[in-house]
Amino acid sequence: MIGWMEGEVRQFWQRGARQGVLLVCHGVGYEVVLHQRFYGHVRGLPQRSDGPRQLALCTHLQVRDDVWLLFGFETDAERELFRELIGVSGVGPQLALGLLGFFPLPELVQALVQADLKRLSQAPGVGRRSAERLAVELRRKLAERFGQAAEAALMDAAPLPTGALRQDVELTLTALGYEPGEVQQALAAVAVDQDADKRPDTGSPEDWIRGCLRWLACRQQDHG
Repeated sequence: MIGWMEGEVRQFWQRGARQGVLLVCHGVGYEVVLHQRFYGHVRGLPQRSDGPRQLALCTHLQVRDDVWLLFGFETDAERELFRELIGVSGVGPQLALGLLGFFPLPELVQALVQADLKRLSQAPGVGRRSAERLAVELRRKLAERFGQAAEAALMDAAPLPTGALRQDVELTLTALGYEPGEVQQALAAVAVDQDADKRPDTGSPEDWIRGCLRWLACRQQDHG
């Protein structure tokens, strides 16, 4: 696996829906596919007066029977999101590049975590069905992987219970020794896992408490 490379930008290329750079590393030229936004950024960099333009990339190598494709990204986080996207059934590299090329990384993570289907569908090649599949499969995973900002976006989007129902759940979990922040995260996680058409203020406190306790127990195992 080629995970990182640095070399001289020899030329830019475009073929059909793909674009990228020919990057020369130790005498070998590698054709690296870039998403549209990063490609435009690299092309706009000024030429160096002291020699050829240098470029460092985080890379992902895809090996198929008919071709090997090398994809380049500006940061490790961007590459990891690309890998998460292509891990979703029915989502190929071209669709993933379309999303990354259309949205800056924080905006894309936020749209996925909040299941903002209208926003996701604005990216080239992404229909509502693809957007739904991406949101369903990735929203929890991305909230956990990309840290507090994504977690906050998830909590903002989650349909939390209200009134006496929420108060009962919070009081019970607090009495069991959980911190207020942990309780809010658990409520958001259980809300996200509910059916999209289900109202957040339905169900018994016992159902919510059981769901929160399951999530908190799994979280403790993951971090233990």
